[in-house]
Amino acid sequence: MKLSYHTGKENGSPAMCLCNKYICPHKGYFLLAPFCKVCYNAGKVFINSYYHKAGKESETMELSYQSTRGGEAGVTASQAILKGLAADGGLFMPCFIPKLDKTMKELSLMTYQETAYEVMKLFLTDYSEAELKSCIERAYDSKFDTEEIAPLSKADGAYYLELYHGSTIAFKDMALSILPHLMTTAAKKNQVKNKIVILTATSGDTGKAAMAGFADVEGTDIIVFYPKDGVSRVQELQMVTQKGDNTHVAAIHGNFDDAQTGVKKIFGDKEFADFLEKKGYQLSSANSINIGRLVPQIVYYVYAYAKLLSGGEIADGEQINVTVPTGNFGNILAAYFAKQMGLPIKTLICASNDNKVLFDFFQSGTYDRNRDFILTSSPSMDILISSNLERLIYLSTGCDASASAALMKELSEKGSYTVTEEMRKKMEDFAGGFALEEENKSTIKDLFDRTGYLIDTHTGVASAVYHNYKETTGDDTKTVIASTASPYKFSRNVLEAIEGKQETKDEFQIIDHLAGVSGIVIPQAVEEIRTAPVRHNTECDADQMKEAVIQFLD
Repeated sequence: MKLSYHTGKENGSPAMCLCNKYICPHKGYFLLAPFCKVCYNAGKVFINSYYHKAGKESETMELSYQSTRGGEAGVTASQAILKGLAADGGLFMPCFIPKLDKTMKELSLMTYQETAYEVMKLFLTDYSEAELKSCIERAYDSKFDTEEIAPLSKADGAYYLELYHGSTIAFKDMALSILPHLMTTAAKKNQVKNKIVILTATSGDTGKAAMAGFADVEGTDIIVFYPKDGVSRVQELQMVTQKGDNTHVAAIHGNFDDAQTGVKKIFGDKEFADFLEKKGYQLSSANSINIGRLVPQIVYYVYAYAKLLSGGEIADGEQINVTVPTGNFGNILAAYFAKQMGLPIKTLICASNDNKVLFDFFQSGTYDRNRDFILTSSPSMDILISSNLERLIYLSTGCDASASAALMKELSEKGSYTVTEEMRKKMEDFAGGFALEEENKSTIKDLFDRTGYLIDTHTGVASAVYHNYKETTGDDTKTVIASTASPYKFSRNVLEAIEGKQETKDEFQIIDHLAGVSGIVIPQAVEEIRTAPVRHNTECDADQMKEAVIQFLD
């Protein structure tokens, strides 16, 4: 098959390459990945794409990945999943974002598993159909308490996308149920002989979901770091009681940003990587910096739109808004990818809590983490360094890795950076909003009192921001709100939002009382930690994380 490297528009007129230097002079060809032959030959990008010759069917070639900071390119999907983080500290990005090749009507007739295949096959092109379908079937099975996997519930005029029906009752299950299968398949495909060590920082939910997914998976160890006083009691119990001879968890004396920074430093330590290599280990990540986490998250936004269509709630092609409670920026970035794939999304509403670094960024164009870190009732959003934002920055520079790397260097050295007006224009799909603690509580109570629908504290932030956005802008576009955790994961805060201060310190008395008030059955994930023994009790300072890794592996 002959591949044209030219770029242009469908009508054959010339178009500018993303390098902003070269215009394709040829007519009749157009490439969905907008890169010129000069860039391709220079090794700046690796073009494996869909292409058309005017009047002919498109053909598929392998999609490759490259670092947001320019140090790696031509990496396959399976290699990117195994690596987790690029060698230069950047995040892996596909050389282009593919378009959906099924119509919304076709997708509206599909199950979650079928939708997952149609989305993920476009990104994970070096996985065979059989391999990918096997991963999907093993991930989205009876571990979820509903066959829908991610059902929609309509309440107070919005559609809540319930992403907490997996084994750890949080949205992280949606990707971490499949990541172990993607990773072990990748290891076989790439003839990996070393044991893979999954190294992860968590603000509460990723840790348990990753540990549950990788527990006793052959050829892997998993090590999780969480902030000692920065997670809910249920989140902590879920982690410290986790079974599995290959599971390890440590509470650090610090916040989530300390944990995440520590993990990134370990990944960037080449001497440590050599040390582990000699012992037969190699590192990978289960955080949302891993492209194997991001791609599965795209699926549920496509599925949600398809279910709205099949249920007659929207017309084919009708635009929707999406509101996402946001910390590390991975979940809302997945929705942005879905929009770029052709999903009719109008506005992506980024909801922040008191740690409103993202709201301020979208308002001003300056990202500044130099501020007080505030502990809130929505701890998974208590983040001042939103790692996945780097991927949006990279896209907004026109995929200029050097520009992206320079901004990330500023963030590392000064704690802040400012994007250009041209970059801000490329982010106009996003709107920012925030809700403080009292507003979050009142939103949870008001929604429950009026409709009987109960949401957790992260979804409470998203719901409050959605209502504020609607009132401020007058935008009545139908809206999907990502509901990211079961109310029982943050039972004390949810119950106090409804009834006020609770005197008892017994977490399970709170849970039982919440069940009586709400009429919602206590999830099995909560029931099983009532009497589960504590298996992990390691604590360390943030600057001792590397030593903790060595101790765990020894």
